[in-house]
Amino acid sequence: MNAAVEAPPSASDAEAAAALAAVGAYLDEERAALAAAAAAASDDDPSWDGAKWRFAGRLAATGADGRGERVPDGAPTDAWSAAGRADRF
Repeated sequence: MNAAVEAPPSASDAEAAAALAAVGAYLDEERAALAAAAAAASDDDPSWDGAKWRFAGRLAATGADGRGERVPDGAPTDAWSAAGRADRF
């Protein structure tokens, strides 16, 4: 985003600097809002896609009940929380 800002010729140096600082702060806020909106639009609910089988393999390798458990779709997507519930898989 490019913006051209001109201070009025009658503005003092301090007034021109204050106006440019205000416009710069506004543009920074707009950029941050746009970036946050883009991030929110691209964030989907966390899922186990691609990691579910790897996690089940780690459970089996660490001897969690000695079985290769299947991680259910409703399991917590946070690995620490899921590991705490591994006895229920």
